[in-house]
Amino acid sequence: MKKPKIIPIILCGGKGSRLWPLSRQSYPKQFLSLYGEDKKSLLQKTQTRISGISNITSPIIICSEEHRFLVAEQMRIIGVNPKAIILEPEGRNTAPAITIGALEAVEEDSDSILLILSADHKIDNNKEFTRVIHKGYEYANQGRLVTFGVIPTYPETGYGYIESESTLNIEDLKGSKIKKFIEKPNQNLAEKFLRDGNFTWNSGIFMFKTKVFLEELKTYSPKTYYCSRGAMESKIKDLDFTRINENKFKDSPNISVDVAVMENTNLGTVLPLDAGWSDVGSWKSLWESQEKDKSGNYISGKVIDKNSKNCYIRSESRLIVTLGLNNLTIIETSDAILISDKTKTDSIKSIVDQLQKSGLEEGSIHKKIFRPWGNYNSIAQGENWQVKKLEVKAGASLSLQLHKKRSEHWIVVKGTADVQIGDKNFLLNENQSTFIPLGTKHRLSNPGKKNLTLIEVQSGDYLGEDDIIRFEDQYGRKPHS
Repeated sequence: MKKPKIIPIILCGGKGSRLWPLSRQSYPKQFLSLYGEDKKSLLQKTQTRISGISNITSPIIICSEEHRFLVAEQMRIIGVNPKAIILEPEGRNTAPAITIGALEAVEEDSDSILLILSADHKIDNNKEFTRVIHKGYEYANQGRLVTFGVIPTYPETGYGYIESESTLNIEDLKGSKIKKFIEKPNQNLAEKFLRDGNFTWNSGIFMFKTKVFLEELKTYSPKTYYCSRGAMESKIKDLDFTRINENKFKDSPNISVDVAVMENTNLGTVLPLDAGWSDVGSWKSLWESQEKDKSGNYISGKVIDKNSKNCYIRSESRLIVTLGLNNLTIIETSDAILISDKTKTDSIKSIVDQLQKSGLEEGSIHKKIFRPWGNYNSIAQGENWQVKKLEVKAGASLSLQLHKKRSEHWIVVKGTADVQIGDKNFLLNENQSTFIPLGTKHRLSNPGKKNLTLIEVQSGDYLGEDDIIRFEDQYGRKPHS
């Protein structure tokens, strides 16, 4: 008998605000390289990790409109062509996200088994992870809704827990029925759970038959099912992306899959997972999972340290010098620096909320902004001027556009630029420049085989990114944005 295929669904939403200032809404943690020599992002590592699993297909990825080109580009870099990249009009928690993925999967293969993964998890032991997933496949193929409970190594109060009916054994990988899910406990409860072999951390990883999950969802959270189905019925293809009905999707409850299904179903099974799992939910948890020097420090980037202990120190651009520090987290980016007691980093989310309420763009936007054609970095700015460095990928092109409130000056630093201004087309080589008057249609392209780098000097009464009117765009972006 033919074995069902495994279709992975990778959940790629989330803002990752607890890892600010490195992770921000415009470029959250799942797209960052946070550990390892290979420089892959957490999303890329998630996909690479499952490549050794038997009978697995390319993934269905669920992400936001804002991050669609980041997802497509990061998958292209590692040579993966997703089955679908479905755009969530709005984050509605894991149950609706998984449901639209399941509805996409059931169209292709009604007998498939889904493997639900978060794009921002860290797994140290891929071999053990693969072994446990293969065991989960056996249970899922029997019609069970499988989740994976991480064997606790310390009394963590930042994770949810799963209580199983019987003690889990990592050696024989025998699953247990789920007794209940527990929200983040206090310290005393977490210590009790650590001593009791029936409690595991809730990993947020699931496996189940597509049809079985949809039937259980229809039973226990019918509104989630029917709103998601309605949103998918009017889906449209847009380049590499799948757009769904915004209004119908927003009608879906904002609910986790745990609450919608797993806490109610009689088909729930938990398997033990002991593969060095972390949800990379804070700088403290990242420090705990990293290799450290003999003084307990994790140090990355341009750092000179003397006599510090148990610190996480990361420089992205400038030199950091540290002397005699203890238990601190120090994160430097080009526009913000975090210095915190390492045990207090769980409170960063409230600081980010405060920054956003104050209207400070450092709370959500990186200086380096990624676009489908490449990226730009704001170098300097004043009241009526701004300087950016643009990097345009080989063969890529910005949209044909104009600005109503600013003029621009381009200076090529590296490579060759194909420039269109009004009805004129010409090439610019290194150290050559041109001027684009306010209100003039223009386009920049890279005809070369290497990245094009140029400096853009903007001047005008208003320099916001929304002062763009597009006439042609190969990436399908909106005319006004």
